[in-house]
Amino acid sequence: MNTKPTLLVLIPLGDSHLASIGAAFDVIYAPDSAQCDAAIGQHGDKVRAVLTNGTTGLSAADIDRLPQLEFVSALGAGYENLALDRARERGIVLVNGSGTNDHCVADHAFALLLAVVRDVVQLDQATRAGVWRDALPMGPNVSGKRLGIIGLGNIGEKVARRGEGFDLAIGYHNRKPREGSPHRYFDTVLGLAQWSDFLVVATPGGAGTRHLIDAAVLEALGPQGFVVNVSRGSVVDTAALAEALTTGKVAGAALDVYEGEPKPPQALLALRNVVLTPHVAGRSPEAFTGSVDNFLANAQRHFAGEAVLTPI
Repeated sequence: MNTKPTLLVLIPLGDSHLASIGAAFDVIYAPDSAQCDAAIGQHGDKVRAVLTNGTTGLSAADIDRLPQLEFVSALGAGYENLALDRARERGIVLVNGSGTNDHCVADHAFALLLAVVRDVVQLDQATRAGVWRDALPMGPNVSGKRLGIIGLGNIGEKVARRGEGFDLAIGYHNRKPREGSPHRYFDTVLGLAQWSDFLVVATPGGAGTRHLIDAAVLEALGPQGFVVNVSRGSVVDTAALAEALTTGKVAGAALDVYEGEPKPPQALLALRNVVLTPHVAGRSPEAFTGSVDNFLANAQRHFAGEAVLTPI
């Protein structure tokens, strides 16, 4: 008799990770919306756990179709599309992958910052086309400037540590000051932008931060300023950013996330002063394995009647 709990997996996973999860669960693999709907229709009455991520989420309507559901995990740190209220009404345990890919995201944030400030992508293309340096603009230093971080959480802290290695002055904005932080606190995003040369966005997504980076913030950042977004696309107003980049109100932008994913932001594609990557800041073999291991540890504890490690 199979006594393993039934798990509905709503995100793409490699064979090795599916195998490790399959050792603990009876897995129903449905990594797109059509497969999800079909899987719930066929197996919804026996699903006890769901593995998803912040982008895919899990809707209230789908929760209502899973009468045995008791445990939901977002693989990464984000959970903006999880119907938290409905899950909590049902007493469903909610966890995420907080801390499992922080270093990877911070690494990528700095890769984006260096790429856009030092014009790496355009210099690479020019070199391949046989253009020598005398015909190309000079990018400014990264070191010795002011780095503003919006969201000094686990990822923001690691971005700050990397910034210190570049001799950057560090400022940040949170809803409230972070106790014990040595960095300068700003109580408004606008104030932080006015102070900063570089603005790294690492705040959670969701309705509360939608278009937090708007036209006023970009104007405050100024014509020598650069913005990097490794949080969620919804945090930056794409139309305002395109206008600021086109008119020289800001110097450049580097985005790993953007509104309308997975479709790339059409208003930015033709701009020279933009670097884009396809929501990969948190993706590496190490980070992904860490996230799966964290999910398994949380699930094992939950089904053993123990407290989970990374509750939402």
